[in-house]
Amino acid sequence: MCKSTTKKAFTNLIEVMMHFSDENTCKEYLTEMRWSNGIICPHCDNSEKIYTMKKGYKCAKCRKPFSITKGTIFENSAIPLQKWFSAIWLITSHKKGISSLQLHRDLGITQKSAWFLLQRIRFAIRTRSFNTPLTNIVELDETYVGGKNKNRHANKKVPNAQGRSTKDKTPVFGLVERNGRLVAMRVRNTTKATVMPIISRNVSKDAKIMTDEWKAYNGLSSIYDHEFIKHGKGEYVVGQCHTNTIEGFWSLLKRGIIGIYHNVSSKHLDAYVDEFEYRYNTKNITCVERFDNMLSLCNSRITYKNLIRE
Repeated sequence: MCKSTTKKAFTNLIEVMMHFSDENTCKEYLTEMRWSNGIICPHCDNSEKIYTMKKGYKCAKCRKPFSITKGTIFENSAIPLQKWFSAIWLITSHKKGISSLQLHRDLGITQKSAWFLLQRIRFAIRTRSFNTPLTNIVELDETYVGGKNKNRHANKKVPNAQGRSTKDKTPVFGLVERNGRLVAMRVRNTTKATVMPIISRNVSKDAKIMTDEWKAYNGLSSIYDHEFIKHGKGEYVVGQCHTNTIEGFWSLLKRGIIGIYHNVSSKHLDAYVDEFEYRYNTKNITCVERFDNMLSLCNSRITYKNLIRE
């Protein structure tokens, strides 16, 4: 069993960096977060008999050696864990995230390394693993991420790209339970054929759904208790019917993309949506709890080759 590491209530980046001053402290803390119920072999999932070696562990079942970083986002990384932990603190505690350009300056690593590091963290904090359906009152809405055609130079304007056109914008669909969890994802379009399966998969049949008047939601009343408001007629709140909760998330997402990241490709947009979704769904816990939770979710890894491939 790993050596117990005294928990600290970190309140800022300086305290994080001071506490995790060496690699061994980081490894002990990571061991506590990753294997709180005992060490598990990342090769064969054996937990019955694990040998502690001079430079890690060895499984008695498959006889393979491994370290605390094996099978995690930290595997085969030349970046010290101290800098990884600082990056995790920054991306999970900053409401709008942190750009790779800023992170490379703050941590003294290349911008390419900072981007890859952040993408690995986003890969780990995806909340798509939650499969409990949304209940109670659920708001649905769609938004479009991309530059505004009117702000482009004349030679860069995209013809017929106004409104819901996806020629220069990427649609994102979101579902949020009031005072509860949010699910958001990039979609190819916002037609009924696309959004209905997502709704059926993520919303409990006894939930009450609130939407606007978009035609893709026609037919929801035959399955759910469905109310909608007419934005086209200036309606925004009618009784308890509104979509202000999900629209508030869209505002946060777009302000983060415009103000922090400036430009996000359609290919990687889902990763950024996952990042904002994770922070939204953990907004009621402390920064320390979110930091610890992130470390407990590190059992996933994506290579640079897989990340950039088409």
